[in-house]
Amino acid sequence: MTPRHQRNLSRRKMLFALGGAAVAVPAVATIAPHALASQDGASASDALPVTVRNNSGAFDNTSVHLYVVGNLDGKQVRLTPDGNLAPVSLSDNQADGYTDYSLPLASSGETTLSLPYMSGRVYVSLGDKLKFKAVTDGNGDAALQYPAGWVASDPNYGVLHDCAEFTYNAAGMFCNTTMVDMFSVPMSIRLTGDQDQTTGTLRDGGRAAAFAAVKEIEDFARLVVDDTRVIAPGHGLDAGLFAADYFAPYIDEVWSTYTGKDLTVTTNAGTFTGRVRGERFTFDGPASVSFAKPTTRDVLFCDGSLAAPNDGTTGPVAAVLGAGLNRSTLLTDATQPATDAAAFYQAELTNHYARAMHAATQDGRAYGFAFDDVADFASYIQDTHPTGFTLTLSPF
Repeated sequence: MTPRHQRNLSRRKMLFALGGAAVAVPAVATIAPHALASQDGASASDALPVTVRNNSGAFDNTSVHLYVVGNLDGKQVRLTPDGNLAPVSLSDNQADGYTDYSLPLASSGETTLSLPYMSGRVYVSLGDKLKFKAVTDGNGDAALQYPAGWVASDPNYGVLHDCAEFTYNAAGMFCNTTMVDMFSVPMSIRLTGDQDQTTGTLRDGGRAAAFAAVKEIEDFARLVVDDTRVIAPGHGLDAGLFAADYFAPYIDEVWSTYTGKDLTVTTNAGTFTGRVRGERFTFDGPASVSFAKPTTRDVLFCDGSLAAPNDGTTGPVAAVLGAGLNRSTLLTDATQPATDAAAFYQAELTNHYARAMHAATQDGRAYGFAFDDVADFASYIQDTHPTGFTLTLSPF
């Protein structure tokens, strides 16, 4: 599988897109999952069998609420129990002002669904249902406001919930579990087809270990919300729970170090060689690209100075730089991307949230930040000839 940072893809711009940074209610969603798919490759069948397994051990099937929401051809849609897609409609808001797009699980055992082509998210909530509100977007179309579990005023803040992301189209199925925004419910995904792949499975006691690992780092401790969720540090920064200058000393040292020596970055476009010149990290190679010194927020969101356009040159280099800053490998390895996971997160100033997410999984893969797919360390799987998709709620 070609590393995603070497593919010519649009990178995830969830921006806070599914919930907005520091707003009282989540922003209207424009689904653009990590699992954005290339349109190359063989066609997949039109309807993909989906299996949902509740192995949580803490909630029975009647207490698990499932939602499949997203986009098709630029319109926002949701999956119905009969396997069809229905457009989001303002008339779907009920007396309480929110839709009820929940899909019931079978009374016991596995639940089977049929998934047509779409891109989106599979949400699960445990106990209470989620409050999705249908609103009118800037183009006058019906759209959804999505849960923002990292915003204290969000109506879903007190609800135990989480999601997986996917794109399913004629090119195949492309999917991942995600902790980019937060981590709450342990879940794994399995994709069958040309291969049989599973990712996202936590180690025994992995959820508790992840919560504890984040809480024991003073700068990150306030990101843990009781036993409900751990908020990603970028959203924590916007909420005043995480220092806006946390990465500043490390960034300064990187900029200082590469004033006097080269950093080599390899992508599918070729090899780029960079040095800091006049406060900008400038790379020469297949193209000339440069980056202003990023802020802590830029590093955590992989945005701002580290935004990755889908241009095949600036974007891939930005992704590698963002990964190196989050994993704190830029001062120990002048050849990037670094690929030795044992060397990740070893500095005092590192993304300890992402470190905890990776340590909690059986395969060491997680989406702890938006460029965690660099060198294929994300909990992402794909198949161009999929035959089935399984979402499993793992033991707490």
